[in-house]
Order: sequence, then C-alpha cells, then structure tokens
Amino acid sequence: MYVCICNGVTDHDIRQAADAGCRSVTELTMRTGAGANCGSCLDMASSMLDAVHAVRDLPFPVLQQAA
Repeated sequence: MYVCICNGVTDHDIRQAADAGCRSVTELTMRTGAGANCGSCLDMASSMLDAVHAVRDLPFPVLQQAA
C-alpha cells in the first residue's frame, strides 16, 4: 500500500528501511523521501516504524545453562 503518495513510498519500503536500521521519521525521510513534501503521511510512517521495531526489539528469553 502507498503510504506517501507524493513520493511513491510504500509500506514495504518503510519496513525495508526499518529492517536496514532506520530508527526515526527524520531518517526515514532522508532514506525514502516519505514526508518530504506535504507531510500528511508522517503519522502513518511513524506508526509503521514503531510497529516494526516493537516486533524486532522483543526480548528473547534468557536460557539458563543446564546443570
């Protein structure tokens, strides 16, 4: 789905940027152009970044060594 119509940025592009290490909307704008024109997509783009990082940053359970 297109998130930024002005610059043709899709949800896939945003997820891909997040997977590549993009952590902020400012950085996302520099990488993809999302939000660089009218800015109406910034809320959705920010939510998508947060959602990707929420899943990626889930803590892994610490496994204790077997005695």
